[in-house]
Amino acid sequence: MNFIVWLIAGAVVGWVASNIMRTNRRQGVVMDVVVGIVGAFVAGYFLSPVFGIATINQRDFSLPSLLLSLGGAVVLLAVVNVLRRGRVTG
Repeated sequence: MNFIVWLIAGAVVGWVASNIMRTNRRQGVVMDVVVGIVGAFVAGYFLSPVFGIATINQRDFSLPSLLLSLGGAVVLLAVVNVLRRGRVTG
């Protein structure tokens, strides 16, 4: 059951991040899940030590963990945009 909740939370986080960065038209549901989960890993590595908040990948399902995971997903999409086009959209 935790795996399903993790996938759903990753999908929601990825979808919101793709809407913030205006990349939603180019990616589907599977990429939303991937962006959300990988973004949570990015947040766990870079942002979690700074703020002292766990991410959704660290079995913490709370509003601060969702927001931190969202921040990681937005950072991930910004880096991907820079690597693809040389500029950030959003």
